Formats: sequence, structure tokens, C-alpha cells
Amino acid sequence: MPTPAQPPVAVTKAALRDQLMAARRERSLADSVLAAEAIAEHVLAWEVVRRSATVAAYVSVGREPGTGLLLDALLADGKRVLLPVLRADNDLDWCLFDGSLTPASRGLLEPSGPRLGVEAIAEAEVVLVPGLAASADGDRLGRGGGSYDRALARVGAGVPVAVLLHDDETGLDVPTEPHDRRVTHVVSPAGVVNP
Repeated sequence: MPTPAQPPVAVTKAALRDQLMAARRERSLADSVLAAEAIAEHVLAWEVVRRSATVAAYVSVGREPGTGLLLDALLADGKRVLLPVLRADNDLDWCLFDGSLTPASRGLLEPSGPRLGVEAIAEAEVVLVPGLAASADGDRLGRGGGSYDRALARVGAGVPVAVLLHDDETGLDVPTEPHDRRVTHVVSPAGVVNP
């Protein structure tokens, strides 16, 4: 008896993405706040962040684990914080975070200073990225635009790249395609894990 054909990876990823987005919409604000606080605590205590002068991060949206507290704390610690600016071609430019953000396209917030170029992420000594899930091997599921996969291709070898997730979004079976970039670490309220 022939085995049923597997759906294309893109279809499987889209289905998982829809499932995870629906679960995030169901999260309470209180749960999101507690996750943001715990993640910020873990990131700030992480040795690679403590010794880094430049950290690439992002501004959270919706029910992603919040990054506002973390960004402010990194800035207060004297870190040079790079934040992404979404370009029209879905690639990411970078800008220094000075503590203020302005509304941008697609309901995003971004820094308003001078753009540093798409290659600026290569200056980061640690990179914090958003995601919807990660496997035990570091395969990351994003929102599907490919922006971070392109940006992560510019990160230097050996630079820690961590995705910030809720606990139940870690250790999942994440389908991958050739362009997908792995992360080296997962940070959730449970702590920092090196897959």
C-alpha cells in the first residue's frame, strides 16, 4: 500500500504558524507580562549579553514575549542596541535605539534615527530575534516573510543568536526549508537553552 504523500514544507509551516498565532491570541495579558519579565531577567543575566557591547534586538508586537522592559534595561546597562527597520523589500535595515520609538508600517514600532544599512547586524555580538517556535535543534519558525533569515545570513560565525519564546513554543517539530537559518539559543521564561 503506498504511503500518503507528505504536504509541501511551506504548507506544513503555514499550518503550524496559524496554530501558534491562534494560541498567542488566546494568551492573557498577565501571562505575556510575566513571560516578558522572566525573559528579560534571563537575557540580562546571560554571560554573553553581559559582556557584549552591541546587541541586536527587536521591538515585540502583539502577544510575542514583550521586549520593552528588556530594551530599556539593555540601554540602561550602556549597551549599543541595534533595532530593525523593515524595508520595502522585506529586508531589515538597522538603527540605534535611543529609548524612543515611532509608529511604522504594518503596525510596527521602530527607532527614528539614521539607518545604518543591512550589514549593520554584523556588528552585533549577540542577536535576539522573534519567532513563533523553535525545535530542540534550533530550527526557528518565523512569521513567513524571510526578513530574519536574510538578516541572519549576515551575522558572523560564532555569534550567539537567540529566539525569544513562550515555554510551550520550544522543543516543537519545526519544518525547514533550505533558506531557513537556525538559532544557537532559545530564551523562554524557563531560561536560556542551547539546542
